[in-house]
Amino acid sequence: MPDVLIYGDTVRSPELRHEVPLPIPDPFLYAERDGRKVVAIHSLEIPRVRDQTSLEIIANEQLGADELVKAGRNEHEVVVELALRACREIGIQAAVVPASFPVEVADHLRANGIALTVDYELFENRRRAKTDTELAGIRNAQKACEAALDAARDLLRRASPNGAGLEVDGEPLTSERLKHVIERVFMDFEVEGGDMIVSHGPPTAVGHDMGSGQLRPNEPIVFDLFPKDKRTGCYADMTRTYVVGEPSDEVKEWYELVKAAVDRSIAEVKPGVNGRAIFEIVCELFHGAGYKTQLNKDPGEVLEDGFFHGLGHGVGLEVHELPALARIGHELVPGDVVTIEPGLYRAGYGGLRLEDLVLVTDDGHEVITDYPYDLTP
Repeated sequence: MPDVLIYGDTVRSPELRHEVPLPIPDPFLYAERDGRKVVAIHSLEIPRVRDQTSLEIIANEQLGADELVKAGRNEHEVVVELALRACREIGIQAAVVPASFPVEVADHLRANGIALTVDYELFENRRRAKTDTELAGIRNAQKACEAALDAARDLLRRASPNGAGLEVDGEPLTSERLKHVIERVFMDFEVEGGDMIVSHGPPTAVGHDMGSGQLRPNEPIVFDLFPKDKRTGCYADMTRTYVVGEPSDEVKEWYELVKAAVDRSIAEVKPGVNGRAIFEIVCELFHGAGYKTQLNKDPGEVLEDGFFHGLGHGVGLEVHELPALARIGHELVPGDVVTIEPGLYRAGYGGLRLEDLVLVTDDGHEVITDYPYDLTP
């Protein structure tokens, strides 16, 4: 096993949060060598790291931080020099690093004889099998999604047309109003989820349009919620689509096909199955119904209709991580948490997507999402 270096903070670095499972907002160095797991860190954080982990700790003061400051070094010079001194203290001469490793730190280490090699997949794969702590965070974030969607659906059920669109209690029912309701529920579950999709009408055919404005009767409304659990830094990801009023025949057909795609996909999830193979099952279903996908389009063709995205992705310390279930797929391993999110779309009109979270177990799968698929709220 090669020596390992990670540099960053655990709020923004999923690689580091996986190894040091508590929120630390300031950058520090993490290293692995000969079975040792070491952090070189500011004294401010030492009590928490000592109490909540079994990591070996080197304080910046032990590496000469005070002397560097006294000598007039600027902040960046101190940071990179402390990283170099930590490597020498631990005995690291060469190491693998994640793709996110800061260039400034890497340049200083390399200039002083430490060889660094970027290994993207190594760091992605070591996060694939979720820890019990990470799974607990994912489950809490998923429960938050379900409770928040309950609150949003209550507004949808009470909505009525007012000529300009839908209203509830005499006030327009907008994407923004629904997002505020969802965020209040998220606060109760100690999750963060200010970024979310509550889209309606033609923008539902645009994959990541966040949605805005007043909802209208009989149009598709897509809720795509992906909050982060505050305690663990782990995400959930869930999508449902509703129509207030009467769904069109086209939307009804989409619903039947997409729900069938969800069912067939989930049934295939187990260790050793490649995500590409599950993606192909869904594409074949949609091809048979006359829709284009990434597997039957012409080379270079830009799809705006049909099924134009992948089937799913890993979820954990990032909302999008390995494995992929798409044209490029990865073999599933126990501990993976993946989304299953087929959808059908027509540009200028709208779209419909459903999304569940699935845990890959030793001999199959567990569906983490526990929520109905009704097309009407």
